[in-house]
Amino acid sequence: MKIVLVCGARPNFMKVAPLLRAIAKHNGLSKPNKPNKLNKLNELKEPKELPITPILVHTGQHYDYEMSQVFFQDLELPKPDVYLGVGSGTHAEQTGKVMIEFEEVLLKEKPDLVVVVGDVNSTLAAALAAVKLDIPVAHVEAGLRSYDRTMPEEINRLLTDQISDYLFTPSRDADENLKREGIPPEKIFFVGNVMVDSLLFNKARADQSQILARLKLAEKGYALLTLHRPSNVDEEHSLTNIMGAITKISEWIPVVFPAHPRTRKKLREFNLDNHATLIASPTETTPPLSLRGAKATKQSQHKSQSQSNILIIPPLSYLDFLKLEMYAKFVMTDSGGIQEETTVLNVPCLTLRDTTERPITITQGTNVLVGNSPPKIIEEVSKILASKSQSPSHIELWDGMTAERIVEILASRSYNL
Repeated sequence: MKIVLVCGARPNFMKVAPLLRAIAKHNGLSKPNKPNKLNKLNELKEPKELPITPILVHTGQHYDYEMSQVFFQDLELPKPDVYLGVGSGTHAEQTGKVMIEFEEVLLKEKPDLVVVVGDVNSTLAAALAAVKLDIPVAHVEAGLRSYDRTMPEEINRLLTDQISDYLFTPSRDADENLKREGIPPEKIFFVGNVMVDSLLFNKARADQSQILARLKLAEKGYALLTLHRPSNVDEEHSLTNIMGAITKISEWIPVVFPAHPRTRKKLREFNLDNHATLIASPTETTPPLSLRGAKATKQSQHKSQSQSNILIIPPLSYLDFLKLEMYAKFVMTDSGGIQEETTVLNVPCLTLRDTTERPITITQGTNVLVGNSPPKIIEEVSKILASKSQSPSHIELWDGMTAERIVEILASRSYNL
């Protein structure tokens, strides 16, 4: 059975890596380089069904291969079999380019199945191209809904789910969303969260990262911030609100901000980076955040501390970022995946959005929605700093074995493909 797996952006890499490991295990070839007690993927076994031939396609939606290579190395992903190199552009441009280029791959390879993950433009584009050629599609991370159709990802999720043949969901609420939309129950498979597979598999390796030492950070002595959504980054009012709150918070605790070049450009454009320390690389030597300005006068010390306690650094590798997540006092983000990772890591998370497609991280996890309102953000940070750590959550099937369940289901139905 030949399966094409599609990835195009950073979150996709973390979801595809466990699937490739599970396929290798199914084929009797799996033996990870650095096994750990959190996974059982190092056990060899004889395939019970037809072997699976995986073809990895990287669309290049957000990164070219050279730029994304660090993620491939961290996640032990093989070099893509096909690189489309569609690059950046409008939503329509990206979707159209992926469809055109990916169709050629499908016509050449004639796969039995296409697997798409997540909710980026490449997800929808690849699914559309496959369905038009009557090739079955499996959507990993199906059924998530924010009910906010101003989010491009929500449109990608809705449409991809409608045309997929296998819908693999990370939570029970996702099953219910799909049923309400008329998806036949026999197409829906509750398998757990594949991104958690990557987290648990790589947690021990991430713990070896020296990022805390390089940035001179103490465990639980800093907050972590990520921002990338256009509604937060591209609109001056929203970004000003958020950075105003961050400046206040940095008077209480250092804030580390790995920022994409586009985000840094907007910070400069809106004159919002004057209260931060910018460094070109996390390998630079930096003075300890909590000690900068220590010899200043009382008045200048307050100003210096608010300036120096926001550290803006370039985007990090997967393992370095995971290490920062693991030991942050709390995380502030507008990312969907980070809401899930912080829940598994039992790290408080403040989501800088008004909606989430991952409500289970609120009802059973560590997540709180705060939008971009400075009073709300500051209020929730105050609560975190004043409270003790919570007991860890254990969400159903977020156990590191999701990819194996997916591959088992697909392999058992291979004769029907």
